[in-house]
Amino acid sequence: MIVTRQAYEELEAQMLAPYGCRSRDSRGRAVMEEEHPYRTAFQRDRDRILHTTAFRRLEYKTQVFVTYEGDYYRTRLTHTLEVTQIGRTLARSLGVNEDLVEAICLAHDLGHPPFGHAGEEILNRLMTGHGGFNHNAQSLRTVDFLERRFPDFLGLNLTYEVREGIVKHETEYDVSDATGFEPEKRGTLEAQLANPADEIAYNAHDLDDGLRSGLLDPRDLRGIAWWERLRASVGWEEEEFGELLRHRLIRRMIGLSVTDLLEETARRLEAAAPASVEAVRMHPHNLVAFSPEVEGMNRELKRFLFERLYRHPRVIRMQKKAERVLSQLFEAYVTEPAQLPLETQIRLREVGDVYRVVCDYIAGMTDRFALEEYAKLFDPNERV
Repeated sequence: MIVTRQAYEELEAQMLAPYGCRSRDSRGRAVMEEEHPYRTAFQRDRDRILHTTAFRRLEYKTQVFVTYEGDYYRTRLTHTLEVTQIGRTLARSLGVNEDLVEAICLAHDLGHPPFGHAGEEILNRLMTGHGGFNHNAQSLRTVDFLERRFPDFLGLNLTYEVREGIVKHETEYDVSDATGFEPEKRGTLEAQLANPADEIAYNAHDLDDGLRSGLLDPRDLRGIAWWERLRASVGWEEEEFGELLRHRLIRRMIGLSVTDLLEETARRLEAAAPASVEAVRMHPHNLVAFSPEVEGMNRELKRFLFERLYRHPRVIRMQKKAERVLSQLFEAYVTEPAQLPLETQIRLREVGDVYRVVCDYIAGMTDRFALEEYAKLFDPNERV
């Protein structure tokens, strides 16, 4: 027996909450396509994202530590998978569409350039006067234009709901510009869930990687509300700090964060009682949220991580290397586009904007490829 798309759609109709997005009610794709026999529209989008070049490249893009620092540390790919796992748990528990949340989470960092947030800041500065750079917009640009896998259209031709979720992705570090996607309205609940899933993942794994690397010492965290709660929850009194304890604390942090988010969001949903997806969109504020207490704890932890991890001399040195590499690559390509690969030169003739085409090319690089290109362009002993 093959379970058909129609059967899945009927299952969604029965199981999802009234405010959950049903795939058969999607606003559709920019280019009409025949529906798949055994995958829903959102399942199909998820699969298309997984098979992109941009998704595979996330394996060698920085989260905090440049990939050559060690195989243990998170990359954009492992971060994305952790966000997706958390997102699915949240979606299932709240009765909304898991496949839609999964697709949004898998795509949310496709536009991230090499070298993490430092790379984004550098490209944005280099693109001053030429449209700027934002990784949310670049993620949408990637799935709409840059991935070329079909003869009948550019991009992946994803559904409106997935594309809206990508462009309305917003955290404290990511401010969205939802032009073209009803910016006056909230995202769907599925889109809203991707935001805290991202926050839970990076708070936990940046703390984990900071401790694992030795850049953070457990004693540095004394007095931080999250740390004190975690210590109390496992009964640790600052005796020997080992790997298993670190895993236990980080696992507990993720669990407590997810539980708090579910409870606060359920409370808000009960109070607002949205009877449809559109009611969620029209609500005056996001319905997905942490409790005020945990929101405050998250802010305190993020301030600590910014000061003690993201601004650590070792991390700053990596960021300054990234700045030199990307700035000089950008200048070299803009000054002499003939140094670009032939397929990129073809795109340049099609688009006509050398700054945007160079920006797209650099944003698609992995850390490793950017360093190799830098060596080829500027090291006279390196073969081109």
